Amino acid sequence: MTFTKIYVTARDTGERWKEQESVSSGDRAEGQVADLEIDPAQEHQSMLGFGGAFTEAAAYTLSRISPENRAEAIRRYFHPVEGLGYTLGRVPIHSCDFALGNYTYLQDGDTELTTFDIAHDRELILPLIRDAAEVKGSPFTMLASPWSPPAWMKTNGEMNNGGQLMAEYAGIWAQYYTKFIRAYEAENVPIWGITVQNEPAAVQVWDSCIYSGEEERDFIKHHLGPALHREGLSHIKLLIWDHNRDLMVERASAVLSDPEAAQYVWGTGFHWYVSEDFSAVGEVHERFPDKHLLFTEGCQEGGVHLGAWHTGERYARNMIGDFNNWCEGYLDWNLVLDETGGPNHVHNLCDAPIIADTVTDTLHFNSSYYYIGHFSRHIQPGAVRVGLANGHASVKATAFRNPDGIIALVALNETDAAETLSVGLDGRLLTHSLPAHSIATFVLAD
Repeated sequence: MTFTKIYVTARDTGERWKEQESVSSGDRAEGQVADLEIDPAQEHQSMLGFGGAFTEAAAYTLSRISPENRAEAIRRYFHPVEGLGYTLGRVPIHSCDFALGNYTYLQDGDTELTTFDIAHDRELILPLIRDAAEVKGSPFTMLASPWSPPAWMKTNGEMNNGGQLMAEYAGIWAQYYTKFIRAYEAENVPIWGITVQNEPAAVQVWDSCIYSGEEERDFIKHHLGPALHREGLSHIKLLIWDHNRDLMVERASAVLSDPEAAQYVWGTGFHWYVSEDFSAVGEVHERFPDKHLLFTEGCQEGGVHLGAWHTGERYARNMIGDFNNWCEGYLDWNLVLDETGGPNHVHNLCDAPIIADTVTDTLHFNSSYYYIGHFSRHIQPGAVRVGLANGHASVKATAFRNPDGIIALVALNETDAAETLSVGLDGRLLTHSLPAHSIATFVLAD
């Protein structure tokens, strides 16, 4: 190690991304093994990046605070140096629960899609994406997901409460995705990828639609995959599942074991609700090593948790667990929510890393904001996860080598006591103490 910087965020000390002083490393004694041994020769997956979702709730909330605070929230997420350096984005294909109500892009019964128009998104969502891209300095790697087909295409006749896509509308619904991609493209917001369906195994009281594994497989094989190719959109990445880890092995196997469906699929998207069985993520990689894995949604449920520390730890624990099992990027859910944890048209209130109080015109930065930054500010798109042997009983960690050769190691201490740990790289070793309930990023050059 020719130089080392260590940045710490800790619950009890008030430190937030605080660079530590007097950090040094030395030659290790013969046979001395560090708690965290980095092996740069071991290479795993490449990093796509980090980001969040441009929901109508986020865009509407930001429209209700002062222009100065709106700009500050955008800067604190998307500026490559002063913010989190987000490079990924997710956008719903018409309404989701974090919208002001159910809506689609065409008139009921329009099987020709002649009335297709994204005018609704031009009001708040697209301006937010453009402003964020300007701060970022380039377009996003943008993922788009539908929560439900239009009500008239479904067995239950409504966008909420589950239901299924009726077979006679499968081809039309597939074409709807291509219309959306082209419409966003025309707004200078290129779409990188799409998921087939958000949370296809859950009947939600909000916008939702159920697909079995076989139904998702057949929709891709017979309708969505061919539609993308027919419309000159074969470059669009197609992700399956977009739901929780607990059933992702079963779903990936149902779709990806079929070569006709698998040829269209880039990889599997997943969420963190219900399960923290990170081995399920790794098992999908082991079964289908030529496919990719992307975390597509996670948030703290149950409304706003201002000042809570466990929320940040949840983000870091999940990131480390998923990255160590071949996940290639991380998409948070709502970028910003208001003081209630909404708006949400069915009152499914949640938390976000930045809460904008629309009554007092105040931005609150939760612990999750700082914890995410320990990854996103130091692990760049194109970084490769390297080998890391973790012999510490209490500390969780992951390590990536950036395109410039710099290694970023993130270590998490969720315990009530300070934890001393040593980091080894080649013939060098450093020792550092992590405060109780803290996270640290070690920036190393070999």
